[in-house]
Amino acid sequence: QVQLVESGGGLVQPGGSLRLSCTGSEIIMGNYAVGWFRQAPGKEREAVACISSSSGRDEIADSVKVRFTIFRDNDKNTVHLQMRNLKPEDTGVYYCAATPWNSWCTLETRYDSWGQGTQVTVSS
Repeated sequence: QVQLVESGGGLVQPGGSLRLSCTGSEIIMGNYAVGWFRQAPGKEREAVACISSSSGRDEIADSVKVRFTIFRDNDKNTVHLQMRNLKPEDTGVYYCAATPWNSWCTLETRYDSWGQGTQVTVSS
């Protein structure tokens, strides 16, 4: 397992944007497939997006497909989840997860390592 750290969460008004970041210590993030998940209060955790290692293929959940994107910043060894036009139902704890050498991730991919999560609250 590797240590992953998420950042970028916070309180935002409906319609606003946030960019979440996930970075791993002592690893090259580009060698890992990375997924973003979220868990709203009282609900099960759901997969939001993933980006594959090497191929860069990504998959975004239908519920957020138009508003969220996932991308890498290899110079900063980071994977971002860009969230736009946020809605109150996007509120939850967002987690990133990683697994090595997966060049075809899907929303069902299982991950070896998980971060501690970052809170996103969308409210006026």
